[in-house]
Amino acid sequence: MVLDFGREICCNLDSAESREWLVTNGIGGYASGTIANLLTRRYHGLLVAALKPPLGRTLMLAKLDETAVYHDRPYPLYTNRWADGTIEPQGYKYIESFHLEGTTPVWRFALADAILSKRIWMQQSANTTYIQYRLHRASKPIALAVKALVNYRDYHHLTRAGDWQIGLETLDQGICVTVFPNYAPLYLLTDAEPEAKFRVSTPLYNWHYGFDLAAERQRGLECCEDHLHAATFHFAIEPGQSLTLIASTDKNPQLNGDAALEARRTYDQELLQQWSKADESPDWINHLVLAADQFIVSRPLPEEPEGKTIIAGYPWFSDWGRDTTIALPGLTICTGRSEIARSILRTFARYVDRGMLPNRFPDAGGAPEYNTADATLWYFEAIRAYCDATGDDQLLSELWPILCEIIDWHIQGTRYNIRVDPDDGLMYAGETGVQLTWMDAKIGDWVVTPRIGKPIELSALWYNAIQAMVSFARKLGKSHNEYQQMADRTATGFTHFWNSHTGYCYDVLDGPDGHDASLRPNQIFAVSLPLDLSPKSLSAEELRVNETHRYTPLLTPDRCKGVVDACAQQLLTSVGLRSLSPEHPQFQGEYGGDQLQRDRAYHQGTVWGWLIGPFVLAHLQVYKDPAQAREFLEPMAHHILAGGVGSLGEIFEGDAPHSPRGCTAQAWTVAEVLRAWLAIQRTDG
Repeated sequence: MVLDFGREICCNLDSAESREWLVTNGIGGYASGTIANLLTRRYHGLLVAALKPPLGRTLMLAKLDETAVYHDRPYPLYTNRWADGTIEPQGYKYIESFHLEGTTPVWRFALADAILSKRIWMQQSANTTYIQYRLHRASKPIALAVKALVNYRDYHHLTRAGDWQIGLETLDQGICVTVFPNYAPLYLLTDAEPEAKFRVSTPLYNWHYGFDLAAERQRGLECCEDHLHAATFHFAIEPGQSLTLIASTDKNPQLNGDAALEARRTYDQELLQQWSKADESPDWINHLVLAADQFIVSRPLPEEPEGKTIIAGYPWFSDWGRDTTIALPGLTICTGRSEIARSILRTFARYVDRGMLPNRFPDAGGAPEYNTADATLWYFEAIRAYCDATGDDQLLSELWPILCEIIDWHIQGTRYNIRVDPDDGLMYAGETGVQLTWMDAKIGDWVVTPRIGKPIELSALWYNAIQAMVSFARKLGKSHNEYQQMADRTATGFTHFWNSHTGYCYDVLDGPDGHDASLRPNQIFAVSLPLDLSPKSLSAEELRVNETHRYTPLLTPDRCKGVVDACAQQLLTSVGLRSLSPEHPQFQGEYGGDQLQRDRAYHQGTVWGWLIGPFVLAHLQVYKDPAQAREFLEPMAHHILAGGVGSLGEIFEGDAPHSPRGCTAQAWTVAEVLRAWLAIQRTDG
């Protein structure tokens, strides 16, 4: 599959602005926009720098407004929508095609008989964006004027024009822009030769007012912004030649655009080479392998300078404990990058407090937030997957004291009433006003889906964690009997989740209002955890290092089938599972409006893409049909052509046609599709 769009998409503004591109730098910074070159989000920009990696994201270069002059005729290559609704200019009409070259977006503009291309990429580990123009075909040179519109704000905010004390310094290869004294400077540089091929004009305090951000308006948020015109670069491009603009916080970035592009291509190629199934997997899966890397970023610590973490989603999420532990196996282990998994597991171990992993790290810094009951339990599954893939007993030995501490805290009780009920071995969690499970929407003091009591996935995860401890103890030569007794108690208690009247499981036991029989997708984990591959699917080497403790399933085969069938009939869509059955009176099939409207629907019917992975694995466990399981994943091959091009989004509307909403690129969606696809291949092999 080639991610390539022609005029049918590019020259249709509705289609072109609904498709977004993303490039990243591995330290939390990124560049993003629409293929129409039209700003629609506050999060769009050509340099959103991570000034305090992986956070401190700051919009520095908002956009470039390019005008080409060919045979004395001007061609605007950019598009703007203004506050009054006017679309001027309409440069999208000159886009001949758009495609992804690895992770690099490429536009081709048709200007009479000339073809001008544009590429955008970022340098790994640097807040540096490259924008390269190449004249492929022309009967004479093209004059190109590029207006640089700058900003300096937190990526969540908006800017209205003000009396900024901007500083402009002319350099040999461009300019240095200092928006505020003592703030990080922005260098706008070029690899063109001074005077011979470019010059710079610098108008002072030239604000462009009233950019309309349509996607923000749809989300019920403020949607008008101003940007400052800092400079205009003037170039002449000969046929067959290229020139590159560089936006960077680094005073001395690589200025050779062709060399920087080759480095980017080499990096992408190396990612695919580490993917063991590159030669036999479909193109759309290979695209997801590249997309997986975009979420892996550095989180350096004094004691762990090479520490890594996972960005939950672009364009607005930071790194979350839950998302990281869920996404880790698919993003790292499945893609042949176990060393990254190891680093992430070690990094997060340093943040364990009172037996809990952080839920999230605030964008503005400060202490992590620990309001999660499941992130810590998913941590055990991530370690299990890593150890099964690598046989790394050294890391297991290093983490063992921390894992024991986590178990002890959950037995005695930790924050927010998170504790194991000694009577039935099931996990209890919750108190008024706190959201603890992945269904975590909160509006003011109102938790939309509080799920206080014993949520089914927490007990499934607890059982999985305890059984993992049995396996870990055996590997390390430690006593495992106590953990086995805990597991047996939980397995016995888990039978209480079965609802004989509905033929599937309760979502929550022992809540304030009794048992909650709502059909939600959380019970699927009682079937999908852990991934139990048949021996025939494993290579000799995998069999040698894979000493997974095979343990008794939580549900009987008939009940597993009941859960899978119920989810298939009421929750399954082409792009994931609904968060609530459409038959429930509180089901909301549309996701939109202001934050109150959106959060009310977030887990009340909205489809979540990441859940397609556990569903497929559960279906595979029950029906033993790899071909059918694979069919459930195939619609995702179409989704990478919409929304976030080349990646997979966060959520979709519960009602058909299940339009994409939320983040355009979501870590655990990409991860779980990759993990499920690889599991099917191994089973089918």
